Amino acid sequence: MTTATPFHGLVPPVVTPLGEDLTVDVASLERLVARMIDAGVDGLFALGSSGETVLLDDAQRDLALEVIVKTADGRVPVIAGAIEPGTARSAERARAAERLGAQAVVATAPFYVIVGPHEIERHFRSVAAAVDVPLFAYDIPVCVHSKLSNDLVLRLAHDGVIAGVKDSSGDDVGFRHLLVQVAAEGLSDFATLTGHEVMVDSMLLAGASGSVPGLANVDPAGYARLHAAVAAGDVAAARAEQERLIQLFRIVDAADPATSAGMTRGAGSFKTALHVLGVIDSNAISLPLRALDDAESGRVREVLESVGLL
Repeated sequence: MTTATPFHGLVPPVVTPLGEDLTVDVASLERLVARMIDAGVDGLFALGSSGETVLLDDAQRDLALEVIVKTADGRVPVIAGAIEPGTARSAERARAAERLGAQAVVATAPFYVIVGPHEIERHFRSVAAAVDVPLFAYDIPVCVHSKLSNDLVLRLAHDGVIAGVKDSSGDDVGFRHLLVQVAAEGLSDFATLTGHEVMVDSMLLAGASGSVPGLANVDPAGYARLHAAVAAGDVAAARAEQERLIQLFRIVDAADPATSAGMTRGAGSFKTALHVLGVIDSNAISLPLRALDDAESGRVREVLESVGLL
């Protein structure tokens, strides 16, 4: 069973810089992590969707997590993805993350196999039992094709199986209901993290305990300012910062939709922005995705300039 966790506030899902040969670029990853910590993040999420975890092999995953944990050096906690199609593999990756120094792990519902709520609940209970660090539930139905119900999340929270939820469901109404229920049921230590880049101010004001925005790789200082404004009760400043970040999020439109989709446009644009900013050495991304080309990178540069990052 899991326990309460210190994860709250701004917890970016760290991208995994790769060299042109698609090996983990350690020096770039060290710079990226140091830049985010210097900007004031409250934690780091390694091996999530933005980190290309399902496209990396175990050696790449282990190396990336080792570098992130070492570079963080205890200054902020690190949570690590244990995202696999089934329970045994997810438990194995959770144990590896714990061994490599992660302070918590995160798992999705099973995928590829067709599952219902009973199988999903059994999955989370089994993964939690496999490790001695807290477990987070990652609600991302667009990728795993199962939506975690609020009833299931609350039951697992009350039973101490999960310490929090990372909501990337796109169902902001459902997440708002969960926030109300978490408060009403006295789950004060349960972490509620939104992964919706363009709704962070609204979700924090609604009671979320933090955010996990992939765009924070590109502008961690902007999201740190947003969090600080909400904490200070300055709604106008939070809204202004969020609206600037919404403009920055237009980088996901830089890739040609005729030859790219989903993660190429998301993680691919984040990496391209970081490359343009000089944080990482290459915008290379795992197969079968593709790196943004020169013309697309130029469009990313224009957006960076328009929001004052260049």
